Amino acid sequence: MEGLLLVDKPAGWTSFDVVNYVRRIVANYEGKKPKNCKVGHTGTLDPFATGLLVLVVGKNYTRRAGEFSKLDKTYEVIAEIGRASSTGDTEGEKIVVSTEVPERPEVLAALDKFTGEISQVPPAFSAIKVDGVRAYKLAREGKEVVLEPRTITIRKTELINYIYPDIAFVTEVSSGTYIRTLVEDIGAELKTGAYTAELRRTAVGEYKVEDAIKIDGLTPEQLQAALQLLS
Repeated sequence: MEGLLLVDKPAGWTSFDVVNYVRRIVANYEGKKPKNCKVGHTGTLDPFATGLLVLVVGKNYTRRAGEFSKLDKTYEVIAEIGRASSTGDTEGEKIVVSTEVPERPEVLAALDKFTGEISQVPPAFSAIKVDGVRAYKLAREGKEVVLEPRTITIRKTELINYIYPDIAFVTEVSSGTYIRTLVEDIGAELKTGAYTAELRRTAVGEYKVEDAIKIDGLTPEQLQAALQLLS
């Protein structure tokens, strides 16, 4: 088996869970041990998030993973304002920041401010390595995590709905953008605090989540049929 595999990741699964699940299916199909089967992802999704995960299956495709990791991404986001989370998402400890209710024009202005090329500091709870250790591991141990800002691009953000405390929007971003940080920055601009309550990735470059397969109950035959061969 080899090719590009589009998976609609369910909530609660890590990206590595999905990779390992697919690897076991491939190994069983090919009569090999999982460790001898090449399967990888081209960009992680947080465990609480859902949506498009682009996998590479087989040696010829895992070698090409870098071609897909730098593609733009599109996300559907629900940000809850008024509270902040220690992890920037639903999994952290929440605290009330403000009970003020921003007007819709204020929300639109905040979204607009974070459009274009901006500087963003990645969250401490991220997979970035600090001296060889994942930042989230250090953060979970209560250690200070200092990450350098990076330049990212928010190509487009569209407000879908605003019913306090939830702001629903769609955003198209460059690779390397952290939506949790974007939401926290929006919350800071509104002076309300904010965290990412729901996150769904709908596109990676030209690849769309509607073309992805569900992981639950996936059979070798379905996996084989879903693999995309590239030139």
